[in-house]
Amino acid sequence: MARVLGIDPGSRLTGWGIVEPHGPRCKVIAAGVVKAGTKKPLPERLLNIDRGLTEAIALHQPTEVAVEQIFFAKYANAAIKLGHARGVALLIAARAGLPVHEYPPALVKKTVTGRGRADKAQVARIVAAMLGLRELPGEDATDALAVALTHVQARRMKVLTQGR
Repeated sequence: MARVLGIDPGSRLTGWGIVEPHGPRCKVIAAGVVKAGTKKPLPERLLNIDRGLTEAIALHQPTEVAVEQIFFAKYANAAIKLGHARGVALLIAARAGLPVHEYPPALVKKTVTGRGRADKAQVARIVAAMLGLRELPGEDATDALAVALTHVQARRMKVLTQGR
């Protein structure tokens, strides 16, 4: 059975969420946010992301990883920092021997909400409804769960396509 770790990388907050498909639905295994720090130097924040995601993998044993791709950022410096955080996420998955799948933000939003330009609040509400969550685990964790759900849907579509 697949257990998918979705990651929404960020240099200050990195969201993560783990789901397992059960028939047509998915079950949340765990979700959280790695608080890398806002005033710490970038190398220390990256180390915090490494520790937090490594701990989540060790504790919850995912079989696959889905990571959100970098979107076009208005500020180059912000995109570079996001790229560093994303690189840490990719490294951790590779170190754990887990296959990595990447999805653009617009596809994640479209898969979950039906709109590629949905806002974070709409994504959070729909993810909560899809997973039967009574409380939201925070925007970044909800975004990570959306990435994991996108991968589950992509896996299902591949199975359907291969069966024809």
